[in-house]
Amino acid sequence: MCGRYVSTRSPEGLVQHFGATEWCPEEALEPSWNVAPTNRVWAVLERAPRENGEAAPVRRELRPLRWGLVPSWAKDTRIGARLINARAETVHEKPAFRRAFAKRRCLLPADGFYEWQQVTSGTTGRTRKQPYFISPEDGRLMAFAGLYEYWRDPEVERDDDPAARLTTCTIITTEATDAAGRVHPRMPLALTPDDYDAWLDPRHQDPDELRELLSPPADGHLGARPVSPAVNNVRNNGPALLEETPP
Repeated sequence: MCGRYVSTRSPEGLVQHFGATEWCPEEALEPSWNVAPTNRVWAVLERAPRENGEAAPVRRELRPLRWGLVPSWAKDTRIGARLINARAETVHEKPAFRRAFAKRRCLLPADGFYEWQQVTSGTTGRTRKQPYFISPEDGRLMAFAGLYEYWRDPEVERDDDPAARLTTCTIITTEATDAAGRVHPRMPLALTPDDYDAWLDPRHQDPDELRELLSPPADGHLGARPVSPAVNNVRNNGPALLEETPP
């Protein structure tokens, strides 16, 4: 799974990297070295907003979404805490994800991600979970394949109230490879720039073709280094979390 990751790139840099044409500076997010579920995270998506009652041309946006997908049919937002990940093998058929998989796909930019491995102390025999930071060895940006969904709060009467709608997202995971596989059996699935357009295009709805995009992880050579257990606490943040610590 992917339960924490790092996202420190500037919105200006992300706009340039992904070729986004729309973003709101007033919604800019601070860099985070400890992104956790329910946090607002950067997402790249394409949609055709309605203007004067008609669909406008598809445009690529960079916007903040809440991590933890809340399906449109959910009674409340609590389900989002359990839907931070979607398995690549079954994402097209699960009720919580299949509609978003068909029409609402996104990319979630990341510097890398954390996974935990259970280790046993040679002196005390006690076991604990050792966190590792996993990222491309060349330092390049990762683009996790994701889905997003809209949810309408039934407790808010007015449609034009900003609190009436919530947009959430989930990260698609796959079997772990390279260094990540030595730490945890699952990992977030990253796409190559060559696949960005096909993945984001809401008009592309063939499930078999979309699943082919999820087959090969595009992370390149990954490196994994042990880091401080301080990352376990979501209140801890900062570049010091990435410093290598003897396991």
